[in-house]
Amino acid sequence: MEREKNYCCIAVIITYQPDLEGLERLLFAVSPQVEAVVVVDNASGGNIPQWLKQRGVANLHCLALPENLGVAAAQNRGIAWAKERSATHVVLFDQDSCPAPDMIERLYGAWKQLEQRGRRVCALGPAYQDRRRPQSQPFVRVRGLMIGRCHCQRDDEILEVDHLISSGSLIPMAVLDKVGGMVEALFIDYIDIEWILRARQRGYQAYGVCGAKMFHTLGEEPIRFLGREVVARSPLRHYYLFRNAIWIYRQDWIPPLWKLADGFRLWQRFFFYALFAPPRLRQLKMMTLGLWHGLWGRMGRYGAVE
Repeated sequence: MEREKNYCCIAVIITYQPDLEGLERLLFAVSPQVEAVVVVDNASGGNIPQWLKQRGVANLHCLALPENLGVAAAQNRGIAWAKERSATHVVLFDQDSCPAPDMIERLYGAWKQLEQRGRRVCALGPAYQDRRRPQSQPFVRVRGLMIGRCHCQRDDEILEVDHLISSGSLIPMAVLDKVGGMVEALFIDYIDIEWILRARQRGYQAYGVCGAKMFHTLGEEPIRFLGREVVARSPLRHYYLFRNAIWIYRQDWIPPLWKLADGFRLWQRFFFYALFAPPRLRQLKMMTLGLWHGLWGRMGRYGAVE
């Protein structure tokens, strides 16, 4: 991709005990598309910095954190590193993603197009496909009390959305300066949702770019139920999911209709995972504990203050 003189995009990859083969694929896929790549490692153990040096990837850097500070804190560290190097945009990645060769170019092209129309863009995300599923996952749009699914019909579509997964999201640095960084107390889960809601409160809009493609593994092996596949998570991930959801519902600036729509889906998840997601008793315990801690404002890493 030919770079514009006033455009500098840096990729921020968050890792924690990564599958090295998958991480290597990600590095080789993203590095030709950006000016630099910074891997922020959440105390994975082993020698991730040395392993990264041996990959031979140009302009690759590593920030090795002394302990697992969570996804939000790692993202903030990477964003700060990119800002120090005059990045105009950052693109965030989880370790289990892999972008198409032109993904970032398409995201940037959509951003430029929307900016020329006078739109205030906070983030743009690709249409992603889980390797375990045959089709791309739909984008999310909230309408009243319903959380709808927006499927791409054509590659030239740019859709207004209410939620993007953080991995693959292109974010202008100027928007981060105005909206602020990620809420580190969330640790993991609902980080991207809270940030986009905060950006929307300030007049920005998120967009899904149908022509930008990415592979991404979401959750563990899905649960098959009544002919459908439901995302599976560990009991610990459900603790964070339910705790952080309740924390967000307690924020008075979150739109009431959004709280009701998301809350209805949260209770659906609670009963489904309690009944059908093994180990069921452990799932029930951790979801209930998450709800309790969310109500009492017990945030940060689970067990850090137990």
